[in-house]
Amino acid sequence: MLAFLAIAQEAYSARTTIITTVEEGDVNQWWPWPWSRPQQQRCQQQIQQQYQQLRHCQQYLSPGRHFETEIMMINQEQPQQQQHLQQCCQALWNVEQQCQCEAVKEAVRQLQQQQGSWEGQGQQMQQVIQKARYLPQQCNLGFQQCQIS
Repeated sequence: MLAFLAIAQEAYSARTTIITTVEEGDVNQWWPWPWSRPQQQRCQQQIQQQYQQLRHCQQYLSPGRHFETEIMMINQEQPQQQQHLQQCCQALWNVEQQCQCEAVKEAVRQLQQQQGSWEGQGQQMQQVIQKARYLPQQCNLGFQQCQIS
């Protein structure tokens, strides 16, 4: 009986350790990233440091201006949009990979604030969001898209 109690006590006091291994992969694939507070603060700091350059992302994502003719749009808008895209991509490259989608989301948030509530412009906002989702692919950031709602 004493041996049984010793075994029972040992079994009771034994602990099971479970080790979970997560492979490093595309950190933006499972957005929103479950950040730790230091990581979140680091991303916010990087986004603030790149704020001026990230404004090019806002310009690139911004709905096109209404020109009187399509010819003016082609001649004036396209080169300017390409320049905004290039500078936006450069700004995103200057931010850590795990912060890049958050930087894109911040550009969309800033654009929404500038444009007000976008009431009556739901289709334009959807186009902005769609464009923003694929910005990582256009900038060759190493992942295809950001989850933006």
